[in-house]
Amino acid sequence: MGTYGSAHIVWDWNGTLFHDNDAIIGATNAAFAELGLEPITLEQYRALYCVPVPRFYERLMGRLPTDTEWQLMDEVFHRYYAEHRVRCRLTEGAVELLAGWRSAGRSQSLLSMYGHEELVPMVRALGIEAHFVRVQGRTGPSGGSKAEHMVRHIRALDGVNPARTVVIGDAADDAVAARHVGARAVLYTGGSHSRASLEEVGVPVVDTLQEAVAEAERLAA
Repeated sequence: MGTYGSAHIVWDWNGTLFHDNDAIIGATNAAFAELGLEPITLEQYRALYCVPVPRFYERLMGRLPTDTEWQLMDEVFHRYYAEHRVRCRLTEGAVELLAGWRSAGRSQSLLSMYGHEELVPMVRALGIEAHFVRVQGRTGPSGGSKAEHMVRHIRALDGVNPARTVVIGDAADDAVAARHVGARAVLYTGGSHSRASLEEVGVPVVDTLQEAVAEAERLAA
């Protein structure tokens, strides 16, 4: 599992290692269409997206969705996404970065809010599972924060020191989850948030995964 105290990265999946913006926006707009809402652009999504997800919908609807509306939108979103994710690929340079971090004798894991039963086969099919000491997706209802999932994730990693752990993700919630366990965070602008919204969080913000890994190495030194 690695030497206690060595640098460790917890990677996010959607919008970070997995470049699925087109599928995410398409699924979001498919969900909106169920309630007669106008479609949004990637730029609008990045400016407004937040968790818990019903609050994101509130920003667009002017009110929180009802339980029935939320269930409908959530089902449509995941159905559309499952159909269209097959056209998405890993973010440029991800494979080389994962291999390089591992070959340097450092550990890394993957924690996603995408469903665990769907996540693991995707990671395996893309040929990168061996780079991670743990691959963990969401269990339970969708739409919440990553913080409590991060607690369980870190506890399951033998020999990993939270103080030398860096979370790399594309959302403000990744930084919140990192702080929740005493880890650091680097946020990547290629996914769900705009640079302006990420910079409000108060952690390093980068435009490439290469920069993210370099920053993680510095923070965990």
